[in-house]
Amino acid sequence: MQRWSRRVDQFWETADDDDAEAVLEGMKALVAERPVGDPAALLEWAGAHDSVGLEAEAVPLYRQALAAGLDPEREARAIVQLASSLRNVGDPIAAVELLRAAPDHPAVGAARGAFLALALFDAGQPGEALATALHALTPTLPGYRRALDYYASQLPTSGTSSGMTSAS
Repeated sequence: MQRWSRRVDQFWETADDDDAEAVLEGMKALVAERPVGDPAALLEWAGAHDSVGLEAEAVPLYRQALAAGLDPEREARAIVQLASSLRNVGDPIAAVELLRAAPDHPAVGAARGAFLALALFDAGQPGEALATALHALTPTLPGYRRALDYYASQLPTSGTSSGMTSAS
């Protein structure tokens, strides 16, 4: 499995998302090396569809991969990728629910929060989207964390008034 995973990583390093046929053919060959129903292969097959703009086709494949049982790292990636695809096919509410229920995982870093922010925005919750994005960004900052966390927590979750006060 490690050898196959390395080859998949190499594939993605050189894949040209603008050449959908090559991406799908290349990944199809790699997937064919794994047993039918292999969760990792299903995830990569979903990702191939996703990367070339076939999000609607990717959604059920991501769900199959998750149902088949992925290791924690791949599961974290699958959840973020599925949520992104759900958002792109017009179901931001499902994306929000999925990402809110997902645990943090170092394999995806702040991506869960970033994609949650996008989904919240598309779901009509711009204040909560901005707060989520800021909270995802805060740990990466060399300074101003306390103030930014405070201001993010003061953002309205609905409506347009800010109600913010100074951070002390």
